[in-house]
Amino acid sequence: MGVRNQTQVEEFVFLGFSSIPNSHLYLFLPFLAIYLITVLGNLIIFTLIQLDSSFQSPMYYFLSHLSCLDICLSSVTVPKILVNFLYQRQTITYNQCMAQMFFLIFFTVTEGALLAVMAYDRYAAICKPLHYSRLMNAKVCAILAFTTWVWGFLDAALHTALSSKLHFCGVNQIHHIFCDIPPLMKIACKGVHINQLGTHISTPFVGIAPFLFTILSYLFILCSILKIHSTAGKQKAFSTCASHLTVVIVYFGNGLLNYNRPSAGNSLETETLVSTMYCIIPPMLNPLIYSLRNKEVKGALKKVLKTQRKVYI
Repeated sequence: MGVRNQTQVEEFVFLGFSSIPNSHLYLFLPFLAIYLITVLGNLIIFTLIQLDSSFQSPMYYFLSHLSCLDICLSSVTVPKILVNFLYQRQTITYNQCMAQMFFLIFFTVTEGALLAVMAYDRYAAICKPLHYSRLMNAKVCAILAFTTWVWGFLDAALHTALSSKLHFCGVNQIHHIFCDIPPLMKIACKGVHINQLGTHISTPFVGIAPFLFTILSYLFILCSILKIHSTAGKQKAFSTCASHLTVVIVYFGNGLLNYNRPSAGNSLETETLVSTMYCIIPPMLNPLIYSLRNKEVKGALKKVLKTQRKVYI
């Protein structure tokens, strides 16, 4: 009750696409299609890794975590957006908003850390092949995966706790279609400074550090690949990390576009669309990237499809 008195709001109203007439008619089906593709694609990847014994390497162990994260990340925002479109009521309660923001930060930060761990796995496989089994044994993989989840949880807990101290002075209109730190700070009348300080302190650790670590890993990988004399050897080495590198470019590229674009001159709809794409496009593309660029995944999918076809015939 004390928190409610501080914020002076019971619920928030999303204004993201409010100026577009009948936006719910045009946007409901695209958002629904993206969500279904995301969940189905990642669920297929996750199930293949769990059932196929050929997917027992560290790379696929981390990929199963990535697929689980992508389903969770997409499910934090899209179902609520779809419900609001369906009922034409762009609202969310204060507690739901805090919960949505917590899980959004949790899964986003965890994914960034996991991509950095996957880059280290590719570095160990290509640059340290003789020591790979020791560097990336089952215990190490479990610790690394667990650490990424804890890393995301702690950052989400910090920012949610700080955001709960924001005062809104009766203003409850969020210029977005889901709850996130920047839109909430824009409408807050008090407590913004401590949230900005928390963001400035955490960003180097949860955003910049995984990005630089991933870049550094791939610089070492590139140097090792260039030392390989045969063209076939270079192609084989690069093919083992091509899918992950593509996912990294999509994830961090969207992140840079979302958080470092100039806001001047952009409409509310453009701001909302770019920010929303950051949360829903990478989770949809990741299983497609691994399905199209990874021979093992493509082979497993073909095998499953052939088996299902025989069953129905």
